[in-house]
Amino acid sequence: MKRGLLTALLASAALPAAAQDAPTSIVVNAVQVFGTIDPAKINDYTEYMAAVNLYDGLTTVDVDGSIIPQLAESWEVSDDNLTYTFHLKDGATFSDGSPVEAKDVVWSIQRLLALNEGPSFLFSGLVDADSVTAVDDMTVEMSLTRVYAPFLTATPLFLVVNSDAAMEQGDGEWSEDLLGETSLGAGPYTLSSWNRGSEMVISAYPDYHDGWPENPIDEVRFVITNDEATVRALATSGELGFSASAHANETFEAIGALDGYEVVSTPTATGFYMKINTQLAPTDDIHVRRALQYATDYQTIREVIFPGAEMSTALSPAFEGAFNADIPAPVYDLELAAEELAQSAYAGQEITLTHSYVAGLSFEEDIALLMQANLEAIGITLDIRPEPWNRITELASDPETTPNTTQVFNGPSYPSPDSVFYVQFHSASAGTWSSMEWLENEEIDAMIDAARAETDETARNAIYQDIQQELYDLAADVYFLYQEERHALSTCLKGYEYIPMMSWDFDFSRFYWECPEG
Repeated sequence: MKRGLLTALLASAALPAAAQDAPTSIVVNAVQVFGTIDPAKINDYTEYMAAVNLYDGLTTVDVDGSIIPQLAESWEVSDDNLTYTFHLKDGATFSDGSPVEAKDVVWSIQRLLALNEGPSFLFSGLVDADSVTAVDDMTVEMSLTRVYAPFLTATPLFLVVNSDAAMEQGDGEWSEDLLGETSLGAGPYTLSSWNRGSEMVISAYPDYHDGWPENPIDEVRFVITNDEATVRALATSGELGFSASAHANETFEAIGALDGYEVVSTPTATGFYMKINTQLAPTDDIHVRRALQYATDYQTIREVIFPGAEMSTALSPAFEGAFNADIPAPVYDLELAAEELAQSAYAGQEITLTHSYVAGLSFEEDIALLMQANLEAIGITLDIRPEPWNRITELASDPETTPNTTQVFNGPSYPSPDSVFYVQFHSASAGTWSSMEWLENEEIDAMIDAARAETDETARNAIYQDIQQELYDLAADVYFLYQEERHALSTCLKGYEYIPMMSWDFDFSRFYWECPEG
């Protein structure tokens, strides 16, 4: 969007030649606020979206899910799979022009472990702060306390902060206040402005070490709204450059019909769940949970309300070898639902379940109302409680406050089945929005731990298949669908490709601006 003013974005389909040299600004809508930009505290899709643009990690993820160099140009792994040595890329700089050095990596990882928030739980008890050392200015070595086979897949989350700037400008040992509102990274963009409730603006760092495509995106303005009418209005006025995926069918149809816009749809590894709290009555009873599964009209949800693919387990078939194809697809059958309910400890009682979803998302409201009608048919009252996302994450911190059921999207936060299982179902993840099942199941913990320690891929995949069977037997989730990720975007915006890691496909340094002729 070649313009000097954001308010004039896309106002003209044909730009004069002189305007071709103007900065390219795009408007991107997001459906929830950016809770933080601190790379040690990120935990949801908007926060990851900020992180991938403001910071670079030791590695990053390619479109096929493979781990590729970023700030580390190469690495070696010891024969015992415990010591990892990373060699940094020469010439990479932070946004103030200072070089990225091993001391910055060491400080950033030690900070992540010390703050014990965001992605740190992935490395808890696995990486000791003292084991992360700078061998020289361009070499980092870290040793694990035990074998963690998917370790490299998690290294994109070692996002590197300018340690000198943080310590000079910040207050406190880890500069939390500073990094909560300022970007000090080596990523492609820097933070220009941030109104926490409504928008964030990021601007390109011209000397970004990985370079820029021709006609790059110079500025991104994130507009926070989940109001369908507002998003359609942004497109109608020509302002919208790239939409969020969590919009209603009608919104995508309306924008796709406008001149200068298209809707792209991509299969993903992201699951859309109704997470069931297994520690709160009456969903602590497996027969109640199975009744919920049978009372779900999967076909209507994925074919009418929100398009997606059939989902039978938490793990997507995209993880070939690890996916358990023997798990049966879920079935909608109200008679079977009633039979399960009759076997529960709550049979014959008045049963009310709390159900939450993200307030303002119309398709989630439609699903809630559909579930309410179906459950009423078998004698269950569904108490629908729409909540803002930050409230849902607060409720998820305790089994007593977590609703009986909650609609949640969850995709890999690093490209490994471990991200699906450890992040959602291991007891170490309890108290997060990803783990609202509150399983705290020692058998599942042991299986996940065994998979993490197994270096043979075939054996590891066999464990992953067993985990899926165990989760199926526990009936801790309703699997709505695997998301077909849709975005409405300007026909001039090019370069979008789905990447199987949460929000890593929203790295706008990969995008460029090229309007179709005519």
